[in-house]
Amino acid sequence: MPVDCLILGPAYPYRGGIADTNHAFATELVNQNIKVEIWTFTALYPDFLFPGTSQFDANKQSFPFPIHRKIYAYNPFGWSAIAKEINTLKPKRVVFRYWTPLLALAWGTIAKKLKPEINTIALIDNWKAHEPKPWDRSLNHYFSSKINQITTLSEAVYTEIIADVNLPVNKGFHPINQDLPKAISKSEARKKLGLSNENPLVLFFGLVRQYKGLDLLIDAFAQDSLLNSTAELVIVGEFYDKIEPYRKQIKAHDLDSRIRVVNEFVSFEVARDYFCATDIVVQPYKTATQSGVTPLAYHYEAPLVVTDLAGLRTPIQSDETGRVCEKNAVSLAQAIEELLSIEAQALAKANLKKTKKNYSWKAFVKQWLSFTTE
Repeated sequence: MPVDCLILGPAYPYRGGIADTNHAFATELVNQNIKVEIWTFTALYPDFLFPGTSQFDANKQSFPFPIHRKIYAYNPFGWSAIAKEINTLKPKRVVFRYWTPLLALAWGTIAKKLKPEINTIALIDNWKAHEPKPWDRSLNHYFSSKINQITTLSEAVYTEIIADVNLPVNKGFHPINQDLPKAISKSEARKKLGLSNENPLVLFFGLVRQYKGLDLLIDAFAQDSLLNSTAELVIVGEFYDKIEPYRKQIKAHDLDSRIRVVNEFVSFEVARDYFCATDIVVQPYKTATQSGVTPLAYHYEAPLVVTDLAGLRTPIQSDETGRVCEKNAVSLAQAIEELLSIEAQALAKANLKKTKKNYSWKAFVKQWLSFTTE
């Protein structure tokens, strides 16, 4: 039986948000009777370029679709063979998951060698890099010149692309994974994590990189409104930046007793505990086009404080599920203080419960299938 859709990109045993969304995307395609495979990497990043401890998931997993490790991302001698194999497979659609210009040469080379009857579609997480390089624009244009259509997961990325590329672009949205661990009560979650049941809790979640603004959030806790409160901050995520400057910043503000640092990549089960334990999730990013943290917060009905960036603010403002603030410590502290009030918490949680159904993978895939058959 021919494959309807072939997804190229990170998948198990690779770990991380992009792999997770590829799994969820493929699962929903299967649910909608689309035969799908994912071809992932034999090698993605050279070890010396990877800033974390491991690229791989140590836990055994199974999926309702095949995953094959075939693609050597930075060895051009195998790319033509991948294209030839795809042509033999004859999928109706090939999806190229694209989040960095470093993939442009591999994906562009494969795409240009595919038969014209195969619809080539980019699923783009980032168009303008968080840490841009002079060659990014040329690489983006090379890749986009070799494909037929583009799909995004946010309005911000969509806006960047349509200003730069003359191709059909589908705006899309960032769906919520349907198979996340079931929510537990706040008291149970805090007990499991050894956290106080009394104090307000703020969560920063995800890989720590400079553009994510963790330094601003730590400084926010040193502002008078939060310094004199009992609110605590938990930072959960593997540090891709050096951790010591952050530890020194915490110590300089005398916040060691109120800020807990969990420097590790955590499973969905552990992530569930932190999202259920918290009162607020804060995304103090300095740049962003979207975030996988937002759908996690929506799923667990955790109100959000986000900085005023196009890739973050849209759902928070339209759904009234939190606060949008400026990219500085004073504004962050004020937004956190406001959202910790009983009234603001109740309103945000009610709106999260009401609106999260709008961000399902089922809705995303229906829209995506319609777009890619036009």
